[in-house]
Order: sequence, then structure tokens, then C-alpha cells
Amino acid sequence: MTGSTGLSRRTLLTAAIASPVVLRHALGETPIKIGMPVALTGPAGEIGAQMRRGAEFWAKHTNAQGGLLGRPIELVIQDTGGDPAAAVRKAQEVVEKDGCRLLFGMTLSSEALAVVPKLAEWNAVFMSSDNGDGRLTGESLVPNFFRANTSGPMGTRAVSLYLRQAGFKTFFALGMDYAWGHNSIGVFKDEVKRAGKTMIGDIYSPIGTKDFSTYITKIRQSGADACFLVLQGDDNAAFLSQAKQYRLSDKVQLLTEIVDLNSIAAVGDASIGLIGSSRYSFTFAGAANAAFVEAWRKDHNGAYPDVFEGEQWQAGLVLAAGITKAGSIDADKLRPALENIEIDSIKGHVKIRACDHQGEQQGFMVKVTKKDGFEKPIPELIATFPADQVTPACGKMTYDS
Repeated sequence: MTGSTGLSRRTLLTAAIASPVVLRHALGETPIKIGMPVALTGPAGEIGAQMRRGAEFWAKHTNAQGGLLGRPIELVIQDTGGDPAAAVRKAQEVVEKDGCRLLFGMTLSSEALAVVPKLAEWNAVFMSSDNGDGRLTGESLVPNFFRANTSGPMGTRAVSLYLRQAGFKTFFALGMDYAWGHNSIGVFKDEVKRAGKTMIGDIYSPIGTKDFSTYITKIRQSGADACFLVLQGDDNAAFLSQAKQYRLSDKVQLLTEIVDLNSIAAVGDASIGLIGSSRYSFTFAGAANAAFVEAWRKDHNGAYPDVFEGEQWQAGLVLAAGITKAGSIDADKLRPALENIEIDSIKGHVKIRACDHQGEQQGFMVKVTKKDGFEKPIPELIATFPADQVTPACGKMTYDS
């Protein structure tokens, strides 16, 4: 099945929303409830806020188009604070108390890894729009988990493919000290070795680190040509700001798994020259993305959609395509409908593999630059890699070539 954005100004403007947190039903008596236990506070709060905005925009658009199966979408949003134990409690609450059998959210991979073992018990399907840890579609895969977004290994793979054609020979890495950081840097180290280049060292910072001076000193003293960063949210902004103060980029090319507008806005010109993969950017080519960006800006006072807003929109489209195909939200019917589902989305063609429920999609590399017509630096597309090059073999986190 192939879906499309199908956006129009009229349908967006006629969407009825009674609350910014819960989209109340107006199309029928029985809404399709989607639980969203998401980090809205804590170090990952900005990422969670993006996911929330993306989900609300998708639900608003879907309801304006008549809902799904003739039923309106209703989001039930709970703040997890980025804590895995809280994510399990909040997920159980929206399932058992609010009757949600569909789930979005779980900002951190550690939250998702804690929740997915409960999905079968709850008879619930979880569609990831953010979680990067490769284990979720590998050794920790459960039948009711699906990932529409680019995984950490896929983002790292795009960086490594780009580096094969760049002149850098020696590398250092800095990652957040939790599942995503360790997983992505592990893949990066394998890729550096495969490319015949040298990995000098890697270090990990606790989530919520504010002072990166000791880490920057280690990177400078390593003598590496480039440093690969696996940081997000407040941590990423703090690092980039301090790296500019220490003029780290004068000695080391900074590379990152995710380039996002929020981090660029937080540090301004300190982000110029940063090279990295991008799970989503408003600068991507294609009619579907152009329509999405236009509609988003009309609905958000001219602001451009950021990485996790775009990824959440795509996850919504994948879920909607599966529900439409299944004619049901029951897990036993929805699960086989989602396996091998295909859509044409804001990032191009996306297919959910039956073998491990990972969404196959293109990989993108961008460089942060100053462009005429924009007040702040933006991510400019510099390379695109086909899905079969960036998506690992089924159930794996590593690559054979």
C-alpha cells in the first residue's frame, strides 16, 4: 500500500482540536486512542516536545481528512521525564486506564527497551518515531514493536559511508552514556576499522552534562582528524557552545549522528561547519516534503519542522497505512498488515520489513551552513545514500561491507 501526505490548507484549517494535549473526538463516538508516554521534562524534554508536536499535527491532519476507519484520532499524552521505570508505568496507565492499544513516544531507547517486553501482555502495538538503539529491531525485537524512523546504526552508517570519500584518517568519539550512545559509537568503531582508518579513542558523558571542558581537552589532545558525536538535546547544545569557546573545530572536524534545528538555534554560529547524518530535514527535496513543510509553517507561525517532528509525522503515516490495510487496530490484525507496508513519505520511499520491523529508508548527510534568506544557519544536504546501503541486514546492527 502506498500513502501520501495529501495536505491542503483547507483541510488543515478545518481540523477541530479542543485541547493541545488530548485531541477530542468530533467525527464519531469511538475514537482511536493512541497513548504517548513521552519525555516532556528532563534533559530529553526538547526532543519529547518535538515528538508531541509532530504527533499532534499528524492527528489534526488525519482528523481533518475524516480520521481512520471513520473514527477520530485521540492522543493520550503522559510525561515520563525520560525515566525507563516511569515510561513503563505511564505506558501501562494509558493502556489499562485509558484503553490505548496503540503507542507512540518513549523518547529514549532505554525507555523503549523497558517497555517493549510488556507489549504482548497489553495486546498493544508500539510504533517508534525516535528510538535509535539497534537492539530494538535486533536481539530485543518483540512482535508488536515497529520502527518507522532511522535507527542509530543507520545514521552512523551514513556518516561512515560519507567518510569513506573524505580525507579524514583518525577519529575520536564522544557519546551520551546510555544505550543509544554506546550502540552508535560501537557501530562507528566497526565502520572505521572496515574502512581501514584509525579509531584513537572514545569517551561517554552522563545524560545532563553541562561542563564538557574535560571532554574537549581529551578530544584536542587525541590528535584525531575528526570527532564523532552522539549527543542530543541540552547536552548537544552545551557541547557545541563550549567547543566554539575552545575553538575545537580549528583542530578537529566535528561529525554527528543527528543534525537538528533545535541545536543549531541554541548555539547559532557555533554550529557552522558541523557535518552529520540527518534523520529528517526541511531542506530535503521532493514534493511530499515541500507540502509538509508548507503546511507545518502555516500551522506553526512560520517555524520550520525539526528532525523529530518530521520523524513523528512519518511514523504516523506508516501507522495509518497499516490500520487502513488491516481495517482494524487489533494487534493480531495490525501486526501482519504493518509487515511489508510501504509508503512514499517526506523522506522518500519507506518500507517496514517483515523480518525485523525496521523501516528501510534513505540515509542523508548534511552540513550546517549560512544561507541567504535564513536568519540562522541551516542543514544543507551534501549526500544521499540508498536504503539498501544504510539499512543493516535483518535483525543486525552491523554491516558486512
